[in-house]
Amino acid sequence: MTNDYGINLADFKQSDNDTGSADFQIALMTQRIKHLTEHMNEHNKDFASRRGLLRLVARRRKLLDYLKDKSGERYESVLKALDLRK
Repeated sequence: MTNDYGINLADFKQSDNDTGSADFQIALMTQRIKHLTEHMNEHNKDFASRRGLLRLVARRRKLLDYLKDKSGERYESVLKALDLRK
């Protein structure tokens, strides 16, 4: 179930019913961030969406920090799978 942004959310689930793990939430937020980024490219004066985008980026950053503290291996695999670091 790959979407337009190349993110297969099923790859980040720990089990079939998983929607709350940090891996899955980070992938879901990344999908939403990419969507909002495209929106902002077309509508650069949409300040409400810009604020929402910045909040999402901050929430994802906090989850990434949590995942790094909890499990460095999962953190590295999420970064690699989502292509977040260059």
